[in-house]
Amino acid sequence: MRGSLGATSGLATAILAVTLATPGVAVATPTASWHPCPEDSTADCATIRVPVDWNDPGGPTFDLAIARIRATDSAHRIGVLTTDPGGPGGSGIDFILHRFDADGVLRQRFDIVSWDPRGVQRSQPARCSAALLAEGPTEYPASEADYRHLLDYNAELGADCRAHTGPVFDHLDTTSTAKDMDAIRAALGERQLTYYGVSYGTEIGQRYAELFPDRVRAMTLDSNVDHSVTSTYQYLADNTADFENSFAEFADWCDREAGCALHGRDVRAVWDQLYARARAGRLTDPSTAEPMSAADLRAAAFDPMYHPDPEWPKLATRLAALADGTASGAPVLARPAVRHGGRDDLGDDTYQAVWCEDYQYRVSGFAELDGYRRALDQIDPHTHLSMFFSDVTGCLNWPAEVTNPQHRLSIHGTPPILVTASRFDVGTPRSWSLAVHRQIANSVLLNYDGVGHGDYFLSPCARTAIETYLTDLRTPVPDSHCPAVWPSAAASDLSESTSDSYPAELIGVRNG
Repeated sequence: MRGSLGATSGLATAILAVTLATPGVAVATPTASWHPCPEDSTADCATIRVPVDWNDPGGPTFDLAIARIRATDSAHRIGVLTTDPGGPGGSGIDFILHRFDADGVLRQRFDIVSWDPRGVQRSQPARCSAALLAEGPTEYPASEADYRHLLDYNAELGADCRAHTGPVFDHLDTTSTAKDMDAIRAALGERQLTYYGVSYGTEIGQRYAELFPDRVRAMTLDSNVDHSVTSTYQYLADNTADFENSFAEFADWCDREAGCALHGRDVRAVWDQLYARARAGRLTDPSTAEPMSAADLRAAAFDPMYHPDPEWPKLATRLAALADGTASGAPVLARPAVRHGGRDDLGDDTYQAVWCEDYQYRVSGFAELDGYRRALDQIDPHTHLSMFFSDVTGCLNWPAEVTNPQHRLSIHGTPPILVTASRFDVGTPRSWSLAVHRQIANSVLLNYDGVGHGDYFLSPCARTAIETYLTDLRTPVPDSHCPAVWPSAAASDLSESTSDSYPAELIGVRNG
């Protein structure tokens, strides 16, 4: 694995000698013809042909878009580091082109490779009618009629997405994506891969390690999805608890940080008053004069919990503006634009299309779903409900088959796998990372004692530990801890709604 890759012609020759041995099927090794990326001529881009259905390798194929940035220290190059930023829906190509420091250890020692997973942007994106996407329910169903409307809407939207996306729509599950990653390995001519996955990217890594344990050189799973959770209520409860606890940490930070716009006020009381007004239909964003629902208010607080620095100071300023009725200079809630897939009449719905092939949510009807909502509303008295309630509601009556349902991990024969967990994480609750650690016998746990999502991007301590492991294969002491990093500066430019170090849109935050 050491040494730089040769020229394109040499690479193509090496590729032909590599066997892509997907369990149970024989597949021809894909080839890649590299060219400068349109977005960055210093990076290489290519496409490889992969099967639409890995169970039918001789059937239809599509182009999977991949990108590579070469190791800056070619004399000490270790090999290939593959990475995926999460979502589902995050572009791996955008991720590596913009989010890895040129002078960082990983850039020096690895060719960093990522891809737009099937259903994402450059790789046969999941496209649906933009008008139909705009009609989607944005809050939990409040009545039996709302529930029936939700089921009908999901069936209609799914059929529309299938028609616009094509055959790959029914093969967007994570097992297929893990096999795509192995096709990338084969196309690169590599015997093994080093992998860093964050958020949903951990589910890709977990599945890859199950299928191809001998092809893993090293693997870090940062902020884990626990794909073994079968209880619909438990899934909702885990997410909601970490939102409540993260908000409590935010309130406590405001109490001790003089630069917080709510310093000296009872933050929980301010929030509860705003929430009551939103539920009653009496809350308006003073910067836009638009009404804000309870779901809008939750979304405004939910996204900043991914990255306390720099988002908490901004959140405090916005909540103070709401409470005082003064314009803050920017909308309290920056509503995401519908991403269009090259046509104004189509939007992307990758998150829902992928998630609903990976998760089977068993809900008997409105009464059961509403019972979950009411229970969580009482257990978590301030934030009430995670934004990921829509994970469940979005998959009810979705027409695609659940081809990769929840299951306990069965990973054997890999080198040590480094698992990291934040103390509170609204995107992937700590309980999930701990469960993944317990399910992987040969894993080492690294704790980040702060709030947020994506420990590599939150903690210098975690970053160093992850880089040391990926480069030198030295894991940290098992169950070691990295100290919390808290914001200290006053609010920065409020027009910037997400952290520069790791944008929330890459990890599939859903405001629905």
